[in-house]
Amino acid sequence: MSLFHKDKDKKKPVVAKTDKVDDAKKQVKDAEGKSMKDLYENKEEVKATTAGKKGESGKKSTKNFHDAYRILSKPLITEKAANLGVENKYVFAVASRANKVEISKAIEAVYGIKPIKINIVRVKGKKVRSGRITGKRQDWKKAIVALPAGKTIKVYEGV
Repeated sequence: MSLFHKDKDKKKPVVAKTDKVDDAKKQVKDAEGKSMKDLYENKEEVKATTAGKKGESGKKSTKNFHDAYRILSKPLITEKAANLGVENKYVFAVASRANKVEISKAIEAVYGIKPIKINIVRVKGKKVRSGRITGKRQDWKKAIVALPAGKTIKVYEGV
């Protein structure tokens, strides 16, 4: 297969698809009318355009809400957890690979409260049996989060 088409006596090169894609990328512009290449060359403009609502330019966010909800599975609503609520402690089922720092950042991202202390418990799954078939429930992790005095999380609403 040749790269050239025979058109009478002239040979024309076939335009590769990558050339068209590159041309299209050059023509792509953002809302302000500047090409993406121009934006990335000028870092100050990038910081100004990506600044948060509060005017914090260039400050990195610790975790997104997307990541926070992957770390915090659900609040555990049990009698023991309700008794810990008196001591301003809340219990959450968390991702089994999450550590204390990630859990702290997730609590702060979701609820807007920085925890004082976090205790983690790895819970082993129970052995279960259905007839002759035996199995095991999944291992999981539980976090007991202590909040500062006067700060609360509305976990028990709607229960």
